Amino acid sequence: MKVKIYGAGSIGNHLAQASRRMGWSVDICDTDRNALLRTKNDIYPSRYGAWDDEIGLFHTSEVPVSLYDMIIVGTPPDSHMQLALSAVREGAKIVLVEKPLSTPNLSGAQELFDEADKFGCNVFVGYDHAISKSASLVYDALIGKSYGLVQTLDVEFREFWGGIFKAHPWLNGPSDSYLGFWERGGGSCGEHSHAINLFQNFAHKSNIGRIVEVSAFMDYVENDKLSYDSNCLMSFRTEKNIVGRVVQDVLTQPTRKWARIQCEEGFLEWHCGNKLGIDTVVRGSNNGETHTEEILKTRPDDFYEEMQHIMLAVNDHDVYKESPISLKKGLETMLVIAASHLSAKNKRIVSIDYNNGFTLDALSFLT
Repeated sequence: MKVKIYGAGSIGNHLAQASRRMGWSVDICDTDRNALLRTKNDIYPSRYGAWDDEIGLFHTSEVPVSLYDMIIVGTPPDSHMQLALSAVREGAKIVLVEKPLSTPNLSGAQELFDEADKFGCNVFVGYDHAISKSASLVYDALIGKSYGLVQTLDVEFREFWGGIFKAHPWLNGPSDSYLGFWERGGGSCGEHSHAINLFQNFAHKSNIGRIVEVSAFMDYVENDKLSYDSNCLMSFRTEKNIVGRVVQDVLTQPTRKWARIQCEEGFLEWHCGNKLGIDTVVRGSNNGETHTEEILKTRPDDFYEEMQHIMLAVNDHDVYKESPISLKKGLETMLVIAASHLSAKNKRIVSIDYNNGFTLDALSFLT
């Protein structure tokens, strides 16, 4: 496998290391030559022990074209659609786009879906938590209806974004990147949309349907330098008339990444990093019996598992069709992000009609 990665920031380094761990050939490109030097001299060796001389570094204007089996887009969200479309048309058979997939205006989303189908390209979206070992344990329990039918579902990604800036010390704060601008894909609703995506995947595995109604409240920070949502509270109704909730913020310390699925005969809880280097799944029945399972992992493991999942899905169409990180799943997450901003801005419930494609035409106010 030959892999090209757009973006020499934090995510680009993680995915480069995961690709090398798979034994693949890797080239990283960026529009900033200083970012390439920072990758070689600082980020990669500080994280993984030493620089890997087998990794190629290129300015974006000089990187080869049409030589790669897989192209990864690890740039800011407002550049995702252009680069992803270019990657599909370049002939890559696998394209991985970091989350969120696009900006909330959904520009280019339907076109990417159509082009990927036309070129036979397997496109994935980087919601790596959705294919983690811990999430898979929850999926198995939901598919097997271990505790009966699902009654309600809650997911939270509450995380102060100081950790993001710690991983990007060249940024002075949110105003230095897309993170401080919701219309560019930043803010809590876009950056922490792992929670929306997990809600959708848990809902899919438990057969309660897609999200069809969205009611959202957001705290927007608006000034001459910033325009982002710091806190995002969303209530959903699914196709099977199940009501649930998602909370995402860039404020909470310590971090809380958590899900609870209440069923007729018990519950499931998912915890990400509730202990250092550990994910936890808790199962409990109505008779008071509980079972806790801890999964050891590191942050690089998340991306390595993502690459393993991608290869499994590429080699089996049925796996790709059901993949939690498929293009279709990522686009459905974008519809919910767009609906949430529309709801919060207008203080109204927004309906999603999936028959109208991956455009703003799919969204309307509930009458």
